[in-house]
Amino acid sequence: MNDIQLRQDIIEELDFEPGIDARSIGVSVADGVVTLNGHVPSYSQKVDAEKVVWRIKGVKALAQELEVRLPEDAKVNDDEIATRAARIIAWSASVPPDAIHVKVARGWVTLSGTVDWHFQRFAAEAAVRRLTGIHGVINNVQLRQAVKPENVRDKIKEALRRHVDGEASRIRIDVASPGEVTLEGDVGDYEERRAIERAAWAIPGVRTVHDKLNIQWHSV
Repeated sequence: MNDIQLRQDIIEELDFEPGIDARSIGVSVADGVVTLNGHVPSYSQKVDAEKVVWRIKGVKALAQELEVRLPEDAKVNDDEIATRAARIIAWSASVPPDAIHVKVARGWVTLSGTVDWHFQRFAAEAAVRRLTGIHGVINNVQLRQAVKPENVRDKIKEALRRHVDGEASRIRIDVASPGEVTLEGDVGDYEERRAIERAAWAIPGVRTVHDKLNIQWHSV
């Protein structure tokens, strides 16, 4: 697919997505690398726009340069955002009680604390993404090392064989202590890439995942 057609597909998909106001979003494409610029009226729309781009066939990489410009009636004081964020995290069944700390400055929410699993870290971020009035989320929540990751590489390969058909043999897995994982190799699309990354995060002892997987779209 050429860049002109890819850009048009992305523009049409952004316009088609009902939850995104795409009127002020600019799209440029060079060799399959997409850049989003301009502005959107909420942080949740910025996140959704990124998801839309990744589901378009032919996208190799994404530079996310969208700015969140809140309308006047959507602006919320930092203390109110902090109160709402703390409350919604406390309501989440996936997040351990009192594990996450919230700080808000100029509409930016910073999460800190320590949890046992990556899905808990992700759940805390997901809980606050759609709060009104935020400009972005900085997730500084750390993972407690549950076990020494001596066999992390083998466990990841086993997980890939269970969850991602045919990918395990093509993925290079490097593990550095304590639990720092680097994934390299070629995958067929963004969903395969995310599945492999999730498999790595699901292993006890993994604290960091560097995703260097390359999407290789195949011509029909």
